[in-house]
Amino acid sequence: MDYVIRAVQSDEWVKARELRLAALQDPVAPLAFLETYKNAIEKPDAFWQERTARVAAGGVQAAGEPPACQFIGEAPDGTWGGTLTVRVEPAGTGLSFAAEAKVDQAHVVGVYVRPDARGSGLADALFRAAIEWSWALPKPKIERVRLYVHEHNTRAAAFYRRVGFLASGETLPTPDDAMARELEYEIRRPPGL
Repeated sequence: MDYVIRAVQSDEWVKARELRLAALQDPVAPLAFLETYKNAIEKPDAFWQERTARVAAGGVQAAGEPPACQFIGEAPDGTWGGTLTVRVEPAGTGLSFAAEAKVDQAHVVGVYVRPDARGSGLADALFRAAIEWSWALPKPKIERVRLYVHEHNTRAAAFYRRVGFLASGETLPTPDDAMARELEYEIRRPPGL
């Protein structure tokens, strides 16, 4: 694998925007993302600048907003092969996606690897970085890392299981199809860590 895994920098919003737009054009985007390409392409530069600044290395969160970090895989030529973002959801704060967090947790979102980088180990490295970042936070002490996957996104679900995530048993209806389900997967903090 020839990618360097690192946190995005706030001044890299143009590259972050381009990668997000590429993700939203992927054939599985309707299953993988809650946003559409049509909506994202219309957002002004200020939106992308703020979005990137909030998840950048040393990013500045709004008052009361918990930490978040976007990791990218950068090739030797400077291109980005993939990304994911991990957001902290402190227990009892109302700042979690779906049901109230019962424990301090991190939530992985926005996972995307370009087709030409798939199978290279990049996705594994991005997940290692996100999980290590989560466990290393001094406060809150993250007890689990979770994500949601559409029930029909079997390729993604198989990957998540391969890297250690297990189905928690929690499900949600998808926003645009109440008959379809989003399945929660999780990794629990190893004992003694």
